[in-house]
Amino acid sequence: MKVAVITGASSGLGEEYVRQVIKQLPEIEEIWLIARRLERLESIAARFAEHRFRCLSLDLTDPKSFAVYQQELETAKPEVQLLINNAGFGKLGNVAETDYPEQTGMIDLNCRALTAVTTITIPYMPKGSGILNVSSIASYAPTPRMAVYGATKSFVSSFSKALREELKPLGITVLTVCPGPMATDFLEVADIVGRSRTFETLPYCHPQKVAAVSLARLCRKKVWYTNRLFYKFYRVLGKVLPHSFIMKFSKT
Repeated sequence: MKVAVITGASSGLGEEYVRQVIKQLPEIEEIWLIARRLERLESIAARFAEHRFRCLSLDLTDPKSFAVYQQELETAKPEVQLLINNAGFGKLGNVAETDYPEQTGMIDLNCRALTAVTTITIPYMPKGSGILNVSSIASYAPTPRMAVYGATKSFVSSFSKALREELKPLGITVLTVCPGPMATDFLEVADIVGRSRTFETLPYCHPQKVAAVSLARLCRKKVWYTNRLFYKFYRVLGKVLPHSFIMKFSKT
């Protein structure tokens, strides 16, 4: 059975990836949706009733969820053609003024969970399959007021590039996606709305386009995807200018 696995699938960019998998990958026989909110996953599955889904209500900040996911794989023994690591969250605020569970929670979900899900899934991925890891433009340079979030996304980008090289002999492709701000639940969870002049002035990306183009690029075995020329330019600046200078502008 050919399967696509999508974490953070209950809304926003994750939901758009569901649509694009259905549109672009007709060979996928079942889509596994992973998120905390089971009712949201079931609602998405009901909207595409002609397709097969497996809804896994898992809190990926809880290490016990990894054992549950691993058991699902061992029982079903699927051929995972696609893994989309989309689960993640950010929180606006200075580190010294934020409760530590929020800071460490970002590390647990954005880094630990992504690493665990990837490691557990790889043994079930055949030659020609692909992994799509959702990072962020925040990985291009340190981001004051979202210091931990930016650091976790730097981990995702670095991990993805090294993983791509490791998996070449197995014929598994890895794509890193670094979108800019999008009008999704992320902004509300991060407590950004009305509290960041930077976010109010930055050009926004469209989740549908990010999902569509990034999945198409993964299928073409590309390495990287950043939406909008503005953010592609920012990526170049992050490479050539001192971060001490860039942080004067990257502060959220």
